[in-house]
Amino acid sequence: MSRIATLVSAALIAAATSNPLASQAAATDTTPKISFGGFVDAYYAYDFGRPPSFDRSFAGGTLFSTQPARHNEFNVNLAFVEMKLDAPHYRGRFALQTGTSVQSNYFGEPTNGSISGSSLSRLIQEAVVGIRLSENVWVDGGVFYSNAGMEAWASRDNPTYTRSLVADYSPYYSSGVKLTWSATKKLTARVDVVNGWQNISENNSGKAAGLRLDYAANSSSTLSYYNLFSNEAGTRLRTFNGVGIKQTSGSVTLLGEFDVGTQAKPVGQSGQSTWYGWTAVARVQTTPIVALVLRAEGYVDKDQVIIGTGSFRSAANPAFNGVGGSVGVDVTPYARVAWRNELRGLHNNSALFPDGSNTTASKNSIIAVTSLSLSF
Repeated sequence: MSRIATLVSAALIAAATSNPLASQAAATDTTPKISFGGFVDAYYAYDFGRPPSFDRSFAGGTLFSTQPARHNEFNVNLAFVEMKLDAPHYRGRFALQTGTSVQSNYFGEPTNGSISGSSLSRLIQEAVVGIRLSENVWVDGGVFYSNAGMEAWASRDNPTYTRSLVADYSPYYSSGVKLTWSATKKLTARVDVVNGWQNISENNSGKAAGLRLDYAANSSSTLSYYNLFSNEAGTRLRTFNGVGIKQTSGSVTLLGEFDVGTQAKPVGQSGQSTWYGWTAVARVQTTPIVALVLRAEGYVDKDQVIIGTGSFRSAANPAFNGVGGSVGVDVTPYARVAWRNELRGLHNNSALFPDGSNTTASKNSIIAVTSLSLSF
């Protein structure tokens, strides 16, 4: 994997240094546009399992959700400020962030050496610079959103307030280089070479490589395929593939996604571990300011490769093998303001969640969350 990533990186560098557009950029770029913006998502969530630490977790305290991450607490899910620059031959975005979802999502960021780790990485939502290589090809480098999935980082960009299980348990972000090619008006391809599975700080000598294809059949329908291949947990090969579709017809938006991954088992064990997940979402704009949202989802990770469930009362928790659903009501009184409300339930085939008493575990998890957000 490291050799493949090195070859791809070399090809990207060669293309950038040999293309005449790169050398002409300074002479032809006369209209750069700089813009500033931001987003604040404040929330209150109540987990009926009443986790004693107030972190939304499995029985025993192991975290299992990034949005919303806290129980019975008024807090900020995500807040960020951004600066963007767009020009004919170069572009960039720099965004700093904070919030409980950031704390939770970057909790596993590795520390290798004395100057890496989550204390710095979690502040960076994106820090990316792009150069146009040709009419339809861009190369971008830095920290940027990952190539995986059909849901975005910020809640304002998703049909549901909380992210689906498949979104929570696939990479949010990457650090590396990406090549984007608008092959036709309908087809866009993206190739990534990054440090690994959602890590800015490096934790091994290998790199990860990924591909994403987006096919827009028309202005209201997009079909996507994405993958990521990396060495994780030392030198064990991890493969990840997913497909998704998003379609809008009038007041109705539909979203579907299916992901599957594999990873070689530890030394001394034969075969590989497999996990998979899916989600289906329907959003109906019932009035100009009110929308109703329904979701069904499922996730299976029998070997706990992605979802580690921890332990409870000195005994290992069972693996995650469950389904869930949610219903939401969104109110948008103004273009920049959203009030979102959601009731979400999950059911695992074995008791795994807090039961409200901290004495036994439950097969069920139910949360209610309300959020008020502002874009500027």
